[in-house]
Amino acid sequence: MVVGFNHNFRYRGEVYHVQTEDSGRKNPHIITLLCRGGTILASKKTSYADIVATDHLERVVEDLMKTQHKEMLRRLKDGEFDAIID
Repeated sequence: MVVGFNHNFRYRGEVYHVQTEDSGRKNPHIITLLCRGGTILASKKTSYADIVATDHLERVVEDLMKTQHKEMLRRLKDGEFDAIID
């Protein structure tokens, strides 16, 4: 099982860190954080409690994690957090 993804991304001359983690079956949610210099700028938490019994849960959760992780990177790149950054 994939426990998480981490990427550093340079935007507007600074390095931002995007981290996505799975909390596991007992606490079924995925959380993605956008950080700069140790400060959390944005987060997204998604529950998958409604699909815990699904077949191939590990693969499904990994796909959800990838999608959420890429979404946060895309939101940063598209300037959605510029007001927070400034």
